Amino acid sequence: MRYQITGKHIDIGEALQTHVTDELGNTVEKYAGRPTDATVVFSKSGHEFVCEAVVHLSTGLTAQAKAHANEIYAAFEGCNEKMDKQLRRYKRRLKDHHRERAEPVELMNAPSYILASDNDDRESEPESLQPIIIAEMETRIPALSVGEAVMQMELAGAPVLVFRNEGKEGLNVVYRREDGNIGWIDPN
Repeated sequence: MRYQITGKHIDIGEALQTHVTDELGNTVEKYAGRPTDATVVFSKSGHEFVCEAVVHLSTGLTAQAKAHANEIYAAFEGCNEKMDKQLRRYKRRLKDHHRERAEPVELMNAPSYILASDNDDRESEPESLQPIIIAEMETRIPALSVGEAVMQMELAGAPVLVFRNEGKEGLNVVYRREDGNIGWIDPN
């Protein structure tokens, strides 16, 4: 597994890098089988250290975790515990998914836009109903089953996931509802 361990405006020593590589490697190997790469970023927010970890699995799924603590090692340990909990929760589904899918998840590129917020001036009428585009990026839309999409959304901690439905070849959306359930939008 490839590791990218960095710090935002803080120095990351060799001892911490070795600790992260060993501990995160043990956690991921227990559940995921063949992880491809991991990115761990340490930063400081006020008096607390923040650790964010993203692990890409060979199946195309991604697991994410984030934790805060007063010490940098404690922040990593909290992040590692969250990653362990997520992967343990989905262990059976990850293993089943791994056996069923011989090929990695197919990804389709699509343009993604960031639009300007119009919160600044609610008193005046807008000149046009066209939104102002601040940035244009490329995003990747995975081809998944509905169950895999729900699992990916949960592993990433995301409120919504857009995916290409493998069964119907159309774009679908799964999202977390306010009542705690999962919603699924499947247009005809």
